[in-house]
Amino acid sequence: MGFPLPLIALALAAFGIGTAEFVIMGLLPEVAADLHVDIPAAGLLVTGYAIGVAVGAPILAILTARMPRKPALMMLMLLFIVGNLLSALAPDYHWLLVARVIAAFCHGAFFGIGAVVAAGLVPPNRRAQAIALMFTGLTLANVLGVPAGTALGQAAGWRATFWAVTAIGVLAFIAIAAALPRALPMPQTRLSAEFAVLRKPQVWLALGMTVLGFGGVFTVFTYIAPILEQVSGISPHAVTGVLLLFGAGLTVGNTLGGKLADWKLMPALMAILAGLAVVLLLFSYTSRAPLPAAITVFIWGVFAFATVPPLQMRVVAKAAEAPNLASTLNIGAFNLGNALGAWLGGVVIAQGAALTTVPFAGAAVALAGLGLTAISAALDRRAPQPALVQG
Repeated sequence: MGFPLPLIALALAAFGIGTAEFVIMGLLPEVAADLHVDIPAAGLLVTGYAIGVAVGAPILAILTARMPRKPALMMLMLLFIVGNLLSALAPDYHWLLVARVIAAFCHGAFFGIGAVVAAGLVPPNRRAQAIALMFTGLTLANVLGVPAGTALGQAAGWRATFWAVTAIGVLAFIAIAAALPRALPMPQTRLSAEFAVLRKPQVWLALGMTVLGFGGVFTVFTYIAPILEQVSGISPHAVTGVLLLFGAGLTVGNTLGGKLADWKLMPALMAILAGLAVVLLLFSYTSRAPLPAAITVFIWGVFAFATVPPLQMRVVAKAAEAPNLASTLNIGAFNLGNALGAWLGGVVIAQGAALTTVPFAGAAVALAGLGLTAISAALDRRAPQPALVQG
């Protein structure tokens, strides 16, 4: 028997949110040219969205904590629609930057609440599959939404992409309103008890690992379009195909990272981060020709999303008393890493360095994440966890 329609509605919303977050990277040259700003300034549109997620996640987690789940999800989707509508209408760069932040505010809370709702819609033995189905929307956003949105923006102007994303948001809002049951289980937790878990140093280390471990990815990915066009010599339309390869790599990496994390979490995470740093270093050289660049982008995608399951599992394992809060905060940490990476890559370019230098900066951030992971693992060895706790 198939999954219930409410899960399809949540996956549709995840698809729209993921597309809105990532599609700007493929359209950076078009946005910069149209709004008369340079590439580093356009890169701040990625930083602004990521900061919006990082700041919005805890704020909206608190504001929606006592709201019924269905109205909370509908309110968050409405915020997403408004932000992307304002993006499509943006008359200038600063308007677009503010609109991106507005759209981002719903991100962390939606995935935090949505994952809990998805798990409650199915029998206990299918909860992991239900959550995975919801997050399939995010994966499909990278495989289908981003390349399609990039192609649309290049053909009809970048505003057309945001009109399309707004339409997806409207469809998701209608689907959630129609498909989700009115009465959904409410978590019976006290916020003070949940936030008490933040006193644990290992929780902060885990969040820091996420910021740095994923920050290296966005140091480079934010500027993937100008690198492919100006360094690799790939035409703007062919960039869509390379982004499709990246999305395919993300899908493979997400599955691989989950299996490796179930096997041995911390050794797997350290190996993945080391591999990510090596691939980014190689990209400085392989980006100079189309075929090696495309192959490297696929492998990079595999390592990029292979980090996600172990980083998420690590935070939840170290904040077992407050998994919902930890999961939401870690989504914010991923996006704080996105913001850090986009900003750092922009700084490198603004200093006059060649675009081939940006992957070196990304590799340095990934190595910093590896160092933090090694420190956390050393603390585990000094204070062994109970046998039943993984991570």
